[in-house]
Amino acid sequence: MKSLYAARTITAIPKLSSSSCNNISARTNLAVPALNFLVQSQPIVTKFVLSKLQTALRSQSASNPETQVDEEEDPDAQVQDLSVPEHYLVPSKALEESEWLRVTLHKWLDDEYCPEPTNVEISKIAAQSYYKALLEKQTDLGEILLKMAMELESISYQESFHGAFSSANAAVSLIAQRIEQA
Repeated sequence: MKSLYAARTITAIPKLSSSSCNNISARTNLAVPALNFLVQSQPIVTKFVLSKLQTALRSQSASNPETQVDEEEDPDAQVQDLSVPEHYLVPSKALEESEWLRVTLHKWLDDEYCPEPTNVEISKIAAQSYYKALLEKQTDLGEILLKMAMELESISYQESFHGAFSSANAAVSLIAQRIEQA
């Protein structure tokens, strides 16, 4: 079975102390073994986010019989439903929604993990990314997710409990929940 995710090979070379390489003959006669192993990249959208989005789609299609017929005929029809409503694209509404995301994502990160300064930066960049996407008339949540994850990679997560993709997934999950409740 082929993997759906990209994989890359990582080579690990043991770190040598300076005392083990004091003279030239020790360096030239030293054989350094290398360990090669395959590491798979994480999926961009977690199963949790996908199940939440699919639940939202099912609830929308249950209220619209025409959508149910289309889903049965075209299994890819669900992807088309993962979009931001058109009225979010108005600049004032885009600003309102991005500010809502900043506040809500910051609270969610603090509650889910622990309060830390990185959460402020994550929620700020996620909200800016969402705002720009709406102003650029991007309605597809998948595209918004990828763009947001790329922009969130500018943050250092060295002393944080999460990373760019988990933060973007959380933001898009919150957006999907808000759309579902509207």
